Amino acid sequence: MAANDSAFSSSAPPLLFGTRLQLSIMMFLQFAIWGAWFVTFGNRLTELGLGDYIGSLFGTMALGSIFAPIIVGQLADRYFASEKLLGLLHIVGAGLLYWMSQFESVKGAEPAVVLAASWKLWTIALIYALIYSPTLALSNTIAFTHVPDGQRDFPGLRVLGTIGWIAVGLFVGNAMKLISPTPAESEYPMMLAAGLSLALGIYSFFLPHTPAKGVAGDALPFLKALGLFRNFSFAVFFIASFLITIVLAFYYNYTGVFIGVKHGVTNVSTVMAIGQVAEMVILPFLPLFLLRFGMKWVLALGMLCWGVRYLLFSQAPVSEAGFALVLVGIGLHGICFDFFFAAGFIHVDKEAPSDIRGSGQALFTFLTYGLGMWLGSEFSNYVSRETTGADKVTDWTTFWAIPAIGVLIALAIFVLFFRGKRQAKV
Repeated sequence: MAANDSAFSSSAPPLLFGTRLQLSIMMFLQFAIWGAWFVTFGNRLTELGLGDYIGSLFGTMALGSIFAPIIVGQLADRYFASEKLLGLLHIVGAGLLYWMSQFESVKGAEPAVVLAASWKLWTIALIYALIYSPTLALSNTIAFTHVPDGQRDFPGLRVLGTIGWIAVGLFVGNAMKLISPTPAESEYPMMLAAGLSLALGIYSFFLPHTPAKGVAGDALPFLKALGLFRNFSFAVFFIASFLITIVLAFYYNYTGVFIGVKHGVTNVSTVMAIGQVAEMVILPFLPLFLLRFGMKWVLALGMLCWGVRYLLFSQAPVSEAGFALVLVGIGLHGICFDFFFAAGFIHVDKEAPSDIRGSGQALFTFLTYGLGMWLGSEFSNYVSRETTGADKVTDWTTFWAIPAIGVLIALAIFVLFFRGKRQAKV
């Protein structure tokens, strides 16, 4: 099978407006749910008296991405329509989010009480992660199934997810001040996420029908998806993606702390939103980059920019010029995310056989959002401890240099061994 690295290499018909609208709303809500509560979750945990457990509770999302997408991917490939699974999961997720929003504060309580509360919330959060994580792969499967050309049409749909994340963040940070002076510390962001999850759950049943494509008697779709490793370049792609995602966790876990502690930023969420704005601007142009450079070099550029970002963070002094370097690093998120994650999902869709695309997307999610991010969270926590002295001051230069080296190793493996081929135009 020749890889198609051209965004406009086929004579596929245009995506119908009605289908585009349906899938765009799906993507908007899919990421608005996540953005509504995830950005402010640490603030909420601190307010509840669970600040010492932020890392473990954030890690539940990665843990949920390790196994659940694989199981649900198989169900979608063999037994159930993807849109119905998506709807059911989001409706159940809405109930779990509301449950978490009603969690009571344990500030000032005995340590045993705090520990018990942390375990209870961790359990609920993990169950929610097991529910939500598969929906990322399912929404991609639905989108790719109903677009005439994935490379051409998917970026224009996926950008609505970024817009949803930005929109809900602005709503939480501004409109919610009308009902709470400190919305980030309140229960309202998670209640909003619960409402959005319920809305998408109901809406999903009206999405284009996406039936299971597996054939009775076939091997389990996930086992067939593992068979993609027999393709040498696909194996290189998966291995490099897994390795680089381990060091990508440094950005998601510690950039907010870094700009707050070292550079004195008080409105962390607003500064971090620069990255999502850059993602939103660049994503619609991804097909043009795929057409011009091909999948291999688009993926390589995305990986390289993660390393450049970490080097900028590492070398940024506490000054206006240093903070400018930090802003450039955050702004690189457009290339970092779009050219790696979005392009990666497109690559999986084009390479996986049609009957296991759901499991192929789940495998990529498992290796990146799941296992890679979880190991990266643990590794970044270890590096943070090792680079923080007894005076509680972190050596940020060393901290950011370590993931930069990791990026270069993964990039070298990918560039040397991946053999992407540009398909001839038809």
